[in-house]
Amino acid sequence: MLLQNGRVEKETDKKWTEGGNMVFKTTGNKSEPVVLFFHAMGVTGESSMPVADKLAGKFYCIMPTSTVYCSGQRYCSKRDEVQQVVRFLEKQEIKEIELVVASSIGADLAMHLWTNAQIPVKHIFFDGGQFAQIGKVTRRIMVPFLYVAMKSLYWSNGKTLKKIMWCDDDKIKPYFIKAGKNLTYRNLRRQMTDSLEDKPFSKLPEELQKHTFWEFGSKEEHFKYRSAVMQTYIYGNFPVFEGFNHMQYQIQNPEGFARMLKKIIETDRLPELVF
Repeated sequence: MLLQNGRVEKETDKKWTEGGNMVFKTTGNKSEPVVLFFHAMGVTGESSMPVADKLAGKFYCIMPTSTVYCSGQRYCSKRDEVQQVVRFLEKQEIKEIELVVASSIGADLAMHLWTNAQIPVKHIFFDGGQFAQIGKVTRRIMVPFLYVAMKSLYWSNGKTLKKIMWCDDDKIKPYFIKAGKNLTYRNLRRQMTDSLEDKPFSKLPEELQKHTFWEFGSKEEHFKYRSAVMQTYIYGNFPVFEGFNHMQYQIQNPEGFARMLKKIIETDRLPELVF
């Protein structure tokens, strides 16, 4: 039991906890296996809550929000972001992660966590992982366009989403709007400097690859990176969500997405999906 805001809450209640510059959202019981989420570009960590809510009965879900989208904070580097996550896990006395779920550019942080932090991870699921290798000049050119696109979601209260983002869906709009409010040009520029790097993909042990799922939607632009990922991680699993755009399945059907994650944890296999 915890005492929060003058009242007693159960351990399963949702709560905000600050660790360093990042903000962490958690749900579920700390005694249960841990599921760690890394969110996509342009949204907050809370965007994973619809899925986490479906897992909370059996798992302890942790959803950090990158400092890029935290009010008054300064983004430093991937290394700093990962260190903040590790410190949070240590404070929570978490010794092992059952599943990491990384969406879009969140894959960049997830890969950095595995290759630099000494904490066991049993399963990994990338949802439309942005495994792009983009040169520095291109990244610099992208920054002003991405900044205006994401800020406009806040300025217009989400009305510009259909024109500039990969999934026009009312379920995801609140998280775009909240992220856009706190976004600064400096933080976005710093993030793009050390994200989507034009370097070879990180190496992963053969055994970990076998428990990793690199999923792409057949309609998403990032599908073009799938073959390069498959050639690098030859022991991995590479499901295609036929007929879906970037991250669209988890947004439109969080219950089905959560069921799929549970099955992966239980069997190390992707279940039969309706599409």
